[in-house]
Amino acid sequence: MKKIFLLLTAGIFSTALFAQKAVSIFNGKDLTGWTINGTEKWYVEKGELICESGPDKAYGYLSTDKNYKDFDLTLQFKQDAEGNSGIFFRSTIDGVKISGWQAEVAPPGSNTGGIYESYGRGWLIKPEAEKDKFLKYGKWNTYRLKVVGDEVTTWVNGHEMIHLKDEKIGKGVGFIALQIHDGGGIKVRWKNIKIKEL
Repeated sequence: MKKIFLLLTAGIFSTALFAQKAVSIFNGKDLTGWTINGTEKWYVEKGELICESGPDKAYGYLSTDKNYKDFDLTLQFKQDAEGNSGIFFRSTIDGVKISGWQAEVAPPGSNTGGIYESYGRGWLIKPEAEKDKFLKYGKWNTYRLKVVGDEVTTWVNGHEMIHLKDEKIGKGVGFIALQIHDGGGIKVRWKNIKIKEL
């Protein structure tokens, strides 16, 4: 009887774990739940979140008000102009000086899907060059970023770009943030931003 009870309890616990669903962290209407860092433009238009270079042509970030440790994030992005952006995770910020790790979103040939450590070690891993073909520049792309413990995996349009194990990342704590690169002339659209906490 005790074994049956334990099996049932384990089954219920497992079901509860697998029943967790991804939740939207962008409501398609406004920037509720997010904070603008810097002077670059972040706005919502027709259900899309848009980042666009402003007059200062500086770095800009849109960070979640909540911190996320282990998660599976999916979103769609479309690069309208230049398209140099990224998704920061386990990050903190002071003004526009961000500390953490970036899953790259960039024009062709610029390592979309790679992981870059801001104000630290720089590039930790770049995708193999032939994987660049999976990026559909100027069209909607699906990006997936999974971070669990010290492991990070990225996918672009269903294709795995990198898998990385890094002790320093494993110790990181902080928010998720979308980036707009400095230099001006950049415009990127985002939508269907969903996260499953693990």
